[in-house]
Amino acid sequence: MKNLLSVVIFLICTVSLTNQARAADLTIYTYDSFVSEWGAGPQLEKIFEKQCDCDIEFIAEEDGVSIVNRLRIEKQRTKADVILGVDDALLEVVRSAGMVQDHQLQLSGLKAELNWNDTAFVPYDYGYFSFIYDSSKIKQPVTSLKELINSNASVIYQDPRTSTPGQGLLLWIKKVYGDQSAQAWKQLAGHTVTVTKGWWEAYSMFLEGGSDYVLSYNTSPAYHLVAENKSQYKAAPFSEGHIAQVEVAAITKATKNKKLAQQFLAFLTSVEAQKIIPVTNWMQPVVDGVELPKAFDDLIQPQRIGFSSQQVADNRKSWLREWRSAAAK
Repeated sequence: MKNLLSVVIFLICTVSLTNQARAADLTIYTYDSFVSEWGAGPQLEKIFEKQCDCDIEFIAEEDGVSIVNRLRIEKQRTKADVILGVDDALLEVVRSAGMVQDHQLQLSGLKAELNWNDTAFVPYDYGYFSFIYDSSKIKQPVTSLKELINSNASVIYQDPRTSTPGQGLLLWIKKVYGDQSAQAWKQLAGHTVTVTKGWWEAYSMFLEGGSDYVLSYNTSPAYHLVAENKSQYKAAPFSEGHIAQVEVAAITKATKNKKLAQQFLAFLTSVEAQKIIPVTNWMQPVVDGVELPKAFDDLIQPQRIGFSSQQVADNRKSWLREWRSAAAK
């Protein structure tokens, strides 16, 4: 009996210690490329864990919209303390669903051009959606969205129901075509190779020669030049302007580790973290004073067009229905 009692006490202590350890962890839902071997996640994790003396865990979805879809299903049962990878277009959709809470941080040093004052979402990088092409194969790239859609060039883009770049194209076409968007989607469907769930799948197919153009970012050529010493990949500047994307992180309402979540969000906007993000996630930093590779100097600088996050929240479902009925094959 004494031995049995010792075993029971040992198990109770073990469970208690395990729970304490779990309470110190921070679980972060993000997208797959962020936590890939070459992504920002592994380096940020290593530095932050030293600062917080804790363990953090990244759980990857295929893309930003997939993170939101998972939170909608899990609700208060979610393991996520932080979501990382939603963009500014989705802010009001996420907020109105009651998924996140105010971060209560005093963010300083953010670039003035971001004009950022949101109380729940913290920006960590930004860029412009762009169509990327291989200049060794295409000598005269299209110069506008309408020229691309009217062409026969093969295109790969992402599903707007699961992907933030795909949603970016949804907004881009709606902004340029307005009431004529359904017809534009039908035309584009005629020379679309495939629509993928996430960015990485689409970009990988393009690099394997799967299409003339792929939807990505104006910063993508910097990766090829710095990491691969390849200069043939270019972003096509479009005369109508480009949709910007500000990627953000936020604390979930379900978290039991708010202080640690706040610490992580503050870390994301520190110069230490911002030095890593542009050369791993290949987007622009959100704070001034971050030294960038020269390749960033040669990126196209598009005119910014788009909608407010409230306009996206009000119209997203109807715009998705329009895409689904017009573009689905």
